[in-house]
Amino acid sequence: MNKDHEPNWLNWAKRIQSLAQQGLSYTKDKYELDRYQQLRDLSVEIMNEYTDETPEKIKDLFCFERGYQTPKNDVRGAILVEDDILLVHEKIDNKWAMPGGWCDIGLSIRENIKKECLEEAGAVVNPTKLVCVLDWVSNTKAPLPYAIYKTVMLCNFDGYKFQDNTETMEAEFFNRYDLPELSEGRTNEFLINLCFEARDNPEYIPIID
Repeated sequence: MNKDHEPNWLNWAKRIQSLAQQGLSYTKDKYELDRYQQLRDLSVEIMNEYTDETPEKIKDLFCFERGYQTPKNDVRGAILVEDDILLVHEKIDNKWAMPGGWCDIGLSIRENIKKECLEEAGAVVNPTKLVCVLDWVSNTKAPLPYAIYKTVMLCNFDGYKFQDNTETMEAEFFNRYDLPELSEGRTNEFLINLCFEARDNPEYIPIID
């Protein structure tokens, strides 16, 4: 996959947001600040109209940033048992994904994956093997309001007990050949197949864009 599939409206909205963020960071003139804020609000409206992210989430991730805009870091834990993979049922779009989310400051990649698996799936894991670090815009068909680097690791698994939380509705194992509807912006078949390849191939080399 590549960025050529990205629709023009999304590319324009992200460029507007990036320019607005830089203007808000470096401009001192109050009238210019107001114009840049209007541009930022417009980019949020466009992204909200065409993506499955809420306006609040878009604003949280954009509107507290300063300076030059950088990609978001998303992590996912691959929990595999034979031909099955543990997925979580996302509340935001009623679809399924590997447990994971945005990295928290102060935690390593492995620590973030352990935290996300526990919070979203009730799964106790130990991340052991890197599967990939991907430029996610180039590896998904979903329209994304952000530039995302996605890191996935295979995890040793010590059981799970799902508990109610703000992000997911349930956690369940699915056969790799009989997957539910996936939350494309978070997980897709390509990513799941990579995880099984990484587990089954002792000579597997992590994919890094």
